[in-house]
Amino acid sequence: MSLLKEKRAEFFAKKFSKLNGSYTPLPGGGTTKESAAGADGTKASDDGASALDNGADGTRAWDAAAEPGQKAGGEPAFAGQDMGDKSAEPSAVKDVYLIKCPKCGKMVDRDRAVKHKYICYECQGYFRVRVNNRIRMVADPHTFEPWFTDMPVRNPLAFEGYEEKLAEAREKTGLDEAVTVGKCKVFGEEIMLGICDARFMMASMGHTVGEKITAAIERAADERLPVFLFCCSGGARMQEGIISLMQMAKTSAAIRRLGDAGLLYCTILTDPTTGGVTASFAMLGDVIMAEPGALIGFAGPRVIKQTIGQELPEGFQTAEFLQEHGIIDGIVKRENLKKTLYFLIKAHQCREKQYADFTPGREFRFELNEIIKEQQWKEKPKNAWEKVKAVRRVERASALDYMEHIFDCFVEAHGDRSFRDDPAIVGGIGFLDGQPVTVIAEHKGKDIRECQERNYGMPMPEGYRKALRLMKQAEKFHRPIVSFINTSGAFCGIEAEERGQGEAIARNLLEMSALKVPVLCIFIGEGGSGGALATAVGNEVWMLENATYSILSPEGFASILWKDSSRAKEASEVMRITAQDLKQLHVVEKIIPEFGGADSKTAEAIGGCLKEQIKDFLQRYSGMSGEEIAAQRYERFRRF
Repeated sequence: MSLLKEKRAEFFAKKFSKLNGSYTPLPGGGTTKESAAGADGTKASDDGASALDNGADGTRAWDAAAEPGQKAGGEPAFAGQDMGDKSAEPSAVKDVYLIKCPKCGKMVDRDRAVKHKYICYECQGYFRVRVNNRIRMVADPHTFEPWFTDMPVRNPLAFEGYEEKLAEAREKTGLDEAVTVGKCKVFGEEIMLGICDARFMMASMGHTVGEKITAAIERAADERLPVFLFCCSGGARMQEGIISLMQMAKTSAAIRRLGDAGLLYCTILTDPTTGGVTASFAMLGDVIMAEPGALIGFAGPRVIKQTIGQELPEGFQTAEFLQEHGIIDGIVKRENLKKTLYFLIKAHQCREKQYADFTPGREFRFELNEIIKEQQWKEKPKNAWEKVKAVRRVERASALDYMEHIFDCFVEAHGDRSFRDDPAIVGGIGFLDGQPVTVIAEHKGKDIRECQERNYGMPMPEGYRKALRLMKQAEKFHRPIVSFINTSGAFCGIEAEERGQGEAIARNLLEMSALKVPVLCIFIGEGGSGGALATAVGNEVWMLENATYSILSPEGFASILWKDSSRAKEASEVMRITAQDLKQLHVVEKIIPEFGGADSKTAEAIGGCLKEQIKDFLQRYSGMSGEEIAAQRYERFRRF
């Protein structure tokens, strides 16, 4: 044990004396010393272990026949190489810098890979990234302050050889454990940053890993810091048995407390993230992102294949697979990583009662140009049936068209976290002149192919559950909500019923009625039945001039009441489904002009008009408490 402590102290001191020190910078963010051995990632094998970089215990496993560009004994020629030394002969330099890509197997120039943020320029495969290099990617220079660097070392099961294995891992990696935690700044904003390193026993979670993560989250809560954790792991640490398993519950409980304090918790899943880490802190983020191509799953592919005796589909358990199946919010590339973290920090800094925190000096005033004025003057009023036909046109402007002119930027979030990402509903976070806003939008598509992909804007149960997840997130972080409605109705089919379409709609109505942030709902096209209402329980409801909102389609109405769907035109007149009808019935508060028709020519004008009106809406609700906002919404629907 004394040997273990001595080794740990020695190598930990080395590591952190370098971490915030001065280095000679290299292209791509490397340095003359530490980053010279930074392109160490390799593709994980089926059980989450690396085939090239790490053995089962996290140590290097390339001590075999030397590849081209390696020294004798299998050591990579770039390991420990001073990249600032230019005295070598050109031919020798060429040999020294060649490394093998873990994805495509090609020998690539290490220097170019470093410039490319440790990404293979041949296949775009991602190398794994060491702790120090990850810190350089996301933290402002010299701002990382490590926490909990001298935790006691224990062998809870008195497992033979475990202490020696820990000492060996520390010696080989220079790390005190598989996770490094601390505080840093991202473009000047303070965060708590945690990074798992697969080189240390495959970043398996033992009691020290669990303790460091839990203690760091508790300290972040005390200091009111958002938490960002880069996850990778082969799972639980077998040498610690049941004590390792308990870390899953401990870290999860700490994350719950952080959430109760209203603080942001984000995870970035890297290759590989498996086992007990996937089943605990990695999958509990308010926002869950992943690097492209990362292996992510609970059981490893090899275990699954052996258990079920079937071939697994192409791309199974990759980051892309998880996004498609609604498990993660999105995939983030390394060149966008730091900017994405900053975006998330700013998007989660809202405070209760402050819903119109616009950037000073960015006054916006909507004005029509002369061409649009003339077009509006020439447009003839439409009857109800003409409006029904108008809102069904593929050429009609969509929510995404308007959003381009309303918000400074918009970042989409995917998935219901349990089954699938429904493309019929787009959701995410936008900034409106600096004010963060959660946006929900039903989207039909702009051509036949896209319409098919988005199911013609008819949401499945997972679409409504995605919308609700994002709205509850908005409530937690005091972000106002803007919902754009354009659907002929919820999808009706076998799969929708199997997954609980009715329950999903009912749950949205229940939860939206009590949201403690302002909710604005805008009908921009069709509004069909309960499928439209499921995202339209707002403090105010607006409609575009030619939009419709009805109990069901005119064809369905005529078929049910008159047993003749051909009388749809007649039904549209008696159903009172237009914006003007619904304004008289006090179903909607405001009608937004379309300036001659909602299409590509008028999308900018309609978007500008909406932007001005939405800002006024947010200003009206600023100063109101969450309880007051929810009570106002309840009374709005109570009077019907």
